[in-house]
Amino acid sequence: MELLDLLHFQPISLIIAPLLLGSILLYWKKYGRIPNRNQKQEAPEAPGGRLIMGHLHLFDEVDSMHRKLGSMADEYGPAFTIRLGSHKTLVVSNWELVKECFTTNDICFSNHPAILSVKLLFYGVVSVGYVPYGAYWRELRKFSAIKLLSNYRLDTLKDLRTSEVDSSFKSLYSQCEGNDLKFSSVRLDSWLGDLAFNVIARIVIGKKNFATNGAERYKAAMQEAMRLVTVFAFADVFPALSWLDNFTGLTRDLKRCACEIDDILSGWVEEHRSKRISVNEPSEPEQDFIDACLDNLQEISSLPGVDPDIVIKSTCLDTIMNGSDTLALTLTWAISLLLNHPAALKKAQEELDTLVGKNRNVEESDIHNLVYVPAIIKETMRLYPVGPLSRTTVEDCEVGGYHVPAGTRLLVNLWKMQRDGNVYKDDPLEFRPERFLTSNADVDLKGQHYELVPFGAGRRICPGVSMSVQLLHLILARVIHEFEMTTEGKVDMSERMGFLFYKKMPLEVLIRPRLGGVAIN
Repeated sequence: MELLDLLHFQPISLIIAPLLLGSILLYWKKYGRIPNRNQKQEAPEAPGGRLIMGHLHLFDEVDSMHRKLGSMADEYGPAFTIRLGSHKTLVVSNWELVKECFTTNDICFSNHPAILSVKLLFYGVVSVGYVPYGAYWRELRKFSAIKLLSNYRLDTLKDLRTSEVDSSFKSLYSQCEGNDLKFSSVRLDSWLGDLAFNVIARIVIGKKNFATNGAERYKAAMQEAMRLVTVFAFADVFPALSWLDNFTGLTRDLKRCACEIDDILSGWVEEHRSKRISVNEPSEPEQDFIDACLDNLQEISSLPGVDPDIVIKSTCLDTIMNGSDTLALTLTWAISLLLNHPAALKKAQEELDTLVGKNRNVEESDIHNLVYVPAIIKETMRLYPVGPLSRTTVEDCEVGGYHVPAGTRLLVNLWKMQRDGNVYKDDPLEFRPERFLTSNADVDLKGQHYELVPFGAGRRICPGVSMSVQLLHLILARVIHEFEMTTEGKVDMSERMGFLFYKKMPLEVLIRPRLGGVAIN
């Protein structure tokens, strides 16, 4: 996602050009093309790079970065390098090479690039998502996997999830004009965003209907954070010029926003502490993530050199931000695809009507009996992964026979890789969920099949993958089962670049209930 920020690069004013002289000399010394007979063969560099800027000028919002890189892969092969300012980046778009990166070389590619916004806004130095690989990360990951995201913990949170999903669906029914045959116009992407935020917030901080009840301050802070993430940062492209981010005011704005987010998170933690003092015996099944962290405060305190409250707050922020956005985006893409392919939508409804019936709504226990709905989720994440997969090498390694020096950035072009006609032979550019029932039936989303890795792979795979997949299946199944949906014309599938790969146009849908009043009882 740090690479998306580069799309907003603007040419540096000539006023500060003299200040670049030292950086130019250092850059030329490092990247100048001086022949070296002893130099190991590296992946070919795409032509078109310029001094200082590298290949930044090739990317803009009109031609999305992953599409441009896909075209470059067609010309230069599945592994090539580009230069994004001072950073050499290995671009990979072949599943065999991706497997090599996250198996043989998994430790080498175990760090996320440390960009300015992550470091300042999102507790980047201590959060499980961005902390450098090492002993501290292993302990933090183990705590998250066992105490917060294990199958046992997810089972204990079932009532919280179900309650919040039910509440969100009642709000969707309220937007319909009764249970007659009339369709109602609904901004389904906004509803999905609120639903995802409500469910994740309920699991993490125990707030009910939080997206529409008391979340204004948090949402405003996060909107400002997402805006700042898209602002060009010198530190991310030209580290030697990071001081210029102070000059432009970006560092100041990031720190101010970080203080606001931290104040909100601190309030949530203190609220839980006060509640625990006033309630002698909290109900175990109702415990959220903050409760679980406070129950294990001694274990968190044993983590070396880190304030336990920072660990709790960073865990909350990581889970809410990454969980709610990716959940809402994937569901938005899935429903958009189904609306453009009514035969697939009808097939999914027929499966649900057969296995669940029309006298009740879908429950989590029904999901393991479904085959077509999970195939829709896989096909959606194949065609529309919600974000890039990037890493930084911590030591020299070899990928596809090419030498990769330490410090090289890795960018896996999921968009290109997951449309590979050698893997997905039946119309790889088309929406065909059936492929995951036949030729690609053994492929899952858990990072073990490298031709489909929307949650990442290796030791740094998203720790919340099981929870995310569970929610994706449940929510999509309920929407398909409980509502008739249609649109006036085709849904616009164009993208908007930002912190993730957003849908450019709103998802305005005409809906009406399919099951009468059964699902809202």
